[in-house]
Amino acid sequence: MLTTLWLLLCFALPVQESSFSISCPNRKHCQLALLSNNDIILQCNAPGAQWQFFLPLKTTWVSNSTTNINMEIMPNGSLFITNPLPYHTGFYHCNDKDGKKVVQYEIDFQDVVSLHITHKDLNQKPLQNESLSLGSKELIFTHWEPWQDCNRCGVPGERKRLGYCYIQESPENPMPCWLYLGDVKLWSSRLRPEMQVEACHIPCTLIDMKYIIFDNFQLRNKMGSAWLTCPLGSIYRPVFWEANNLSLTWKDQLSGKSISTIMDTSNGGSWLQVFQPATYRCFVQQELTAQFNSQSNVDPLRFLSPGKSEQQPEAKETRKEKDSSVLKGLGVMMLVGTVLTLLGCLLKQFRFSRRWKRNKMLLVK
Repeated sequence: MLTTLWLLLCFALPVQESSFSISCPNRKHCQLALLSNNDIILQCNAPGAQWQFFLPLKTTWVSNSTTNINMEIMPNGSLFITNPLPYHTGFYHCNDKDGKKVVQYEIDFQDVVSLHITHKDLNQKPLQNESLSLGSKELIFTHWEPWQDCNRCGVPGERKRLGYCYIQESPENPMPCWLYLGDVKLWSSRLRPEMQVEACHIPCTLIDMKYIIFDNFQLRNKMGSAWLTCPLGSIYRPVFWEANNLSLTWKDQLSGKSISTIMDTSNGGSWLQVFQPATYRCFVQQELTAQFNSQSNVDPLRFLSPGKSEQQPEAKETRKEKDSSVLKGLGVMMLVGTVLTLLGCLLKQFRFSRRWKRNKMLLVK
C-alpha cells in the first residue's frame, strides 16, 4: 500500500518520532507504568552510554541478557525500545562512558491486551478499588494520568486519559502493580490498565502542519477490509479519524454503532480497520497527518449517461485509448519514482543502522 509520496516521507520523518519519549532528571530515578506494545524512548543525555536491565524479583535483582533484541542505544545515549512486552518490566540503568550512573528507570509495562476501556458519556464505569492480601492488606487501585488534549478542534471531539494498575501497601509508597509483585504468581481481573474517554469541544488555534501523507488502499483480505496506520499516532497522543468528513468516535465504537470501521484499542486508535471504500483522514494532536483514498478499477466512462455512451461509440473508444495511454504513462512515472525513492530510503536506513551498531547495549551478566 506504499505510494511514492509515502516513501518520500521517510527522508523527513525519523522512525523514532512516533515513539513516546520519557525523561527523568539526571542522577535521579523515576518509577512509572507504561503500556506494552507501544514504542518508547528512555532519555539519557550521555553519548557513549551503557545500559543495564534487571528483572524485578522480590528477593534480588537479576540481570537478563535475552530481552535486548528490541532495544537499541541511540547516538545521544537514549534507549529506544520497540514493541515492549509485559516481561520487559524491570529496572533500566543508564551509565555514562566512564561507568557513572546518569539515570535509573523503574518501569512496569502493563499488558495493553487487557486494557479496560470506558466512555463517560455511555455511563460506563472504571474499575473499582480492591483489596489484596499478600501478608499485609494491600489496596489495588488505578492511578490516572492527566487528560490528553482534545483530539479535534472546531468540531466535537473526544479526549482520553490512561490509568495504570497500582498497589498501595502504605499511603506513602504506592507502586505499579508488577513492579510491586515482582515474580509473585498472582492473577486477578483487577490487575490491568484502563483507558477512559469523554466528549470535548474546543476552538481551533493556528496549527503548523509539518507532514501530510496521501496514500491509497484496497479492500483485499477475506473479510474485505484493510488496515490504515496514522503516522505519528500513539496511545499517548490524541488521535482522530474521519471517513468522508464524518467523525469516527470511540463512543460509536464502544456502543456498537460503528460497523464499518474499528479503531485498534492497543495503540489508542492509531490503526484503523476499514470495511468500506471511502476517503479516510487522520489527525494527531489536532494536526492533519494523512489522507487515505480507496483505489478503484472503475472505468471513468461508466459515469457517462447511458444515452450518451450508446450514441457515441467512436468517442467512447477514443477516450478509452487516451485514458489508457495517460494511465500507462503515470504508472511508469510512479514505478520509477518509487524505485528511486525506496533505494534512497534503504541507503539512509543502512547508514543509520551502522551508526547504531557502534552503540550496542551492554547488559550485565
